[in-house]
Amino acid sequence: MYWKANLVDDDTAIRDIALSMQRVAVLGIKTDAQSSEPAYYVPQYLADAGKEVVPVPVYYPDATEILGRPVFRKLSEIPGDIDVVNVFRRAKDIPPHVDDLLAARPDVVWFQSGIRNDEVAEQLARAGIRVVQDRCLMVEHRRARVWPAGNSTSARAANGG
Repeated sequence: MYWKANLVDDDTAIRDIALSMQRVAVLGIKTDAQSSEPAYYVPQYLADAGKEVVPVPVYYPDATEILGRPVFRKLSEIPGDIDVVNVFRRAKDIPPHVDDLLAARPDVVWFQSGIRNDEVAEQLARAGIRVVQDRCLMVEHRRARVWPAGNSTSARAANGG
């Protein structure tokens, strides 16, 4: 059952991912026309926090740039390493992306708040990819920046988490 260690739900491990990530591909990113949607403002926050955001929209075929960065249509077409793939897709819409996720070989696949697909998470975990489910990357990054190392639980409570 070694693969289960790749299913990340421990606050300290999530904190470490949030602090160490540098390059984040965003599957299902929205355009600035939908700037009030989490699939736009979460990646915008990450970019403003100094992270390299790589847009991978599912819709918007005419979009060539989002957040001032070139758009890719498949994760596997992104050159270089990907630290985190931040997924903004309904749980039922994730399975068609599994082959692309596996081909891209990110360190972590992160399903945003409200998104959980245990079957896909197991497939990715068995392939050696760490998976975070049902957590907001923006919220966790903000918390990670204020949590004292080794004291995630009490810091989370102090921050209303």
